[in-house]
Amino acid sequence: MKIIVLGATGMAGSRVVTEALARGHEVVGVSRHGAPDTPGVTAVSADVTDVERMTSLLAVADAVVCATRPRPGEEHTVPATTAAVLDAAAAAGTRVVVVGGAAPLSSPGRPGLLVLDDPRYVQEAWRDAAVASVEQFRVCEKHSADWVYLSPAAMLEPGERTGRYRRGGTTLVAAPDGTSRISAEDMAVAVLDEIEQPCGQRHLGVGY
Repeated sequence: MKIIVLGATGMAGSRVVTEALARGHEVVGVSRHGAPDTPGVTAVSADVTDVERMTSLLAVADAVVCATRPRPGEEHTVPATTAAVLDAAAAAGTRVVVVGGAAPLSSPGRPGLLVLDDPRYVQEAWRDAAVASVEQFRVCEKHSADWVYLSPAAMLEPGERTGRYRRGGTTLVAAPDGTSRISAEDMAVAVLDEIEQPCGQRHLGVGY
């Protein structure tokens, strides 16, 4: 498959690139400041909010992974960026896997409470990013593009690729003690699994 990764130099995007290459896919890496200098990757430097250009790029792909992240202080740009990517994907007829945030998920054991509003998982320092991920998901919900929104565990950070994870539907995946985490490497495994074998859900949580 030909897979385009938007935000290919970021923490999540770079792991998706590595995982896709390991599975034998053709990868195009797109980034604002130059795509990854990785053997086997076609590098493209582009603004993902340029709908016309993105439509042209996505039209030749089997799937696109949106793993873009805003600079600190620019979280308010997330909804518009996501809408632009979805507009391009819809025009191109290409499926989008959005690597989002945990905040739009339901908090485990607390019906009706979003992770966004659960201080166990969202500290005040992270709230702007969490609010942005909820707004991002709302943009997806209203859009006609073929999308799926993958929410990682509350803690997503670089680590080990184990190849194991759990899918949790629209509820945060957490351990019995309430902790919720997944490595960026295993999140990438989940992304590629969803591309290769779609589960049929529009929104799903992923974690250990």
